[in-house]
Amino acid sequence: MKIRIDDTQLVLQKYSCKTSVGRMVSALLYQAFYRIGFTPWDGHALSSALRELIEGSTALPAGTAIDIGCGTGDSAIYLARHGWQVTGVDVAAKALEKAGAKAAAEHVRVDFVRADATRLSSAGVGKDFTLILDSGCLHGMSDDARDRYVAELGAVAAPQTTLFIVAFTPGGQVGVRGIDHAEIERRFTPQWVLVSAADETEMTNNPEHPARHYLLQRR
Repeated sequence: MKIRIDDTQLVLQKYSCKTSVGRMVSALLYQAFYRIGFTPWDGHALSSALRELIEGSTALPAGTAIDIGCGTGDSAIYLARHGWQVTGVDVAAKALEKAGAKAAAEHVRVDFVRADATRLSSAGVGKDFTLILDSGCLHGMSDDARDRYVAELGAVAAPQTTLFIVAFTPGGQVGVRGIDHAEIERRFTPQWVLVSAADETEMTNNPEHPARHYLLQRR
């Protein structure tokens, strides 16, 4: 396990606002919450759809994966335990410190990198990933950040890469902007094919605005 630091224009990815000042303030708050230990978004159950993707009867072959907005590393560590070569990316140094300690305790290797999800290709995170995981990152971004994010995924993805996104829908979580099915399709096609989508009951207790997962494949 190693931690690399990229300090170029770090922004909050999970709880961003629409203005540049708002995004900067949100980024500082997000990192401050990690420093004081207030992280209600951490510790949720892993997606059952992700488990099926990794362990099911038609599981993906283990390859290289990047977990964007990895937080304290639960999903990244899960992938590493199942034979994946994993890079975890987040903006919060404290989160990455905790993630590194977890990985060391479980005797798995994950490369944790502090970087902006909208500048992955310039942050030295690697490329040609065969699996990209986003569990609660895209859904908090502003419109311009979402544009850059989608472009950056293309820059680090291998041909036929699998992309697995878990996101709240609009109104599903206080402080999170959310993203709906139509916007996922609009932003990712035609470069990506939407393979499937479904509610994520493990991720929310709000039946009117459930979290959802989206499984996409790069053309």
